[in-house]
Parts: sequence; structure tokens; C-alpha cells
Amino acid sequence: MIYLPLPDEVDVSSVALRGWHEEKIIAAPKLTWDKRHMLPIQIQSLEIGLVPTRAGIREPTEGEPLAIETLDMVLVPALVFDIKGNRIGRGAGFYDRFLNSPMFQGVSMGVAFEEQVVDKLPVEPHDVPVDMLITDERLIRIKTDNIHAG
Repeated sequence: MIYLPLPDEVDVSSVALRGWHEEKIIAAPKLTWDKRHMLPIQIQSLEIGLVPTRAGIREPTEGEPLAIETLDMVLVPALVFDIKGNRIGRGAGFYDRFLNSPMFQGVSMGVAFEEQVVDKLPVEPHDVPVDMLITDERLIRIKTDNIHAG
């Protein structure tokens, strides 16, 4: 599952394009704001079938919902990450709840510009760190128990 970036976030469209080229299923999050729930929806395009919603976040308007347990990887945006995979997002907790689901067994990968990475962030009990962090300069493996080589 990719995210559909806001203007200040890393553009991950090349991940979707390569995935489609390799015949992979690509999903993007659809948010239910009142329930603070995120649902992975299969997308076929980065332009068609997407609409801007709250705060300018683009979401799929159509597509098949995917079971969380079928996701191999979730790309996670943030305003800032630390080197232990903790993040400060936009404050609604969608990704924390999603990644904390016992059904999600894939790898979570934070995506950021190097200047968005700090040594340490304050952590709350509900915060869920990402398994890996990739920036324009480096890859940081945080958890290795569910990350497979290849």
C-alpha cells in the first residue's frame, strides 16, 4: 500500500508504477474520518478515480477493498521520523491504528527526506514505529523479525 502524497511529502508514484509493471496489486488508503479508520483500496491509476478530501489528501473513490492481512508492505508518510522508526504524523492516528492491527503482518516502511529524520522523538503508548525507514540518502532497518531479504 502506498500513500498519495501531499505537496510536502516524498512522491512515491514510482513505487506504484514499478509495482504495476511487475503485475503487483497496489492499494492506497481511504479514510473514514469520523471513525478514524483507514481501509486499503486497490487502485489502478494515480490520476483516475482519486479525489481530494480533508486537508487535500487524495483518496480512491472506487476500487476493491483489500484485506489487511494480504498487504506485504505499507509505505508510511510523516512530518518527522526518528532513527528508531517513531514518527510524528498529522495527528489523527490513522497509521498507528492501522499498523497496530493484529491482522497486519507485512512490513511498514517510513518514507521521508533526510532532513525529516531526527535522533529521538517523544513516544506515546499508542505510537507504532515503522519497521524500516528510507530517505533520499539512506535505508535504516529498525526491526528485523518480519523483514525478509530479497
